[in-house]
Amino acid sequence: MTETSSSGGRRGRGARERILAAATELFTAQGINATGMEQLTSVAGVSKRTLYTHFDSKDALVHAYLQELEDGLLPSIEAGPDPRRQLLAVFDHRPQDTAGPVRGCPFLNASVEVPDPAHPVHRLAAAYKREFSRRLATLARRAGARDPEALGEQLALIFDGAVARGTALNSDRPGASARSVALLLIDSAVGGDERKETPGTDGSGTG
Repeated sequence: MTETSSSGGRRGRGARERILAAATELFTAQGINATGMEQLTSVAGVSKRTLYTHFDSKDALVHAYLQELEDGLLPSIEAGPDPRRQLLAVFDHRPQDTAGPVRGCPFLNASVEVPDPAHPVHRLAAAYKREFSRRLATLARRAGARDPEALGEQLALIFDGAVARGTALNSDRPGASARSVALLLIDSAVGGDERKETPGTDGSGTG
């Protein structure tokens, strides 16, 4: 990372990407409100002028940071041979990328740190959560659930509860319990032989 220093005037190539990478690192580690613009410029290796050229405010940077995460964290609804397993894969354990404290869902965190429901960041977080349950409902419909919208909302609620509890306890264990409850709900809504599966055997979880 030898492009633009905080004292240099040249933006260099990849400045926007470095700013977003720094935002992801810092917002994940310490939260949005605890992260200042000076720290962001230092970690990204850019000047303040460069940062504000790409993002005219911290709110704009937070919004862009969350948008960058959406596709990687939302459940995949690409057609697969077993939509039941795709539903359960949402709850499969995925090790943390860092050795730091469990930070949970960045969209839940953002909605707490930016509590105004009319704020663009909070609205983006709410839209993400609605899309999350909508995608679960899509998979539930393919799996043959009697009420896919209800099942999608129930699974989303269990997922968010496990994420929030895991953050409070600094533990990944609530995820395994959530998967067991999700399995019971799916069996009840769809029926079938998925009861034989043990937790954590298929797929990868989402953020």
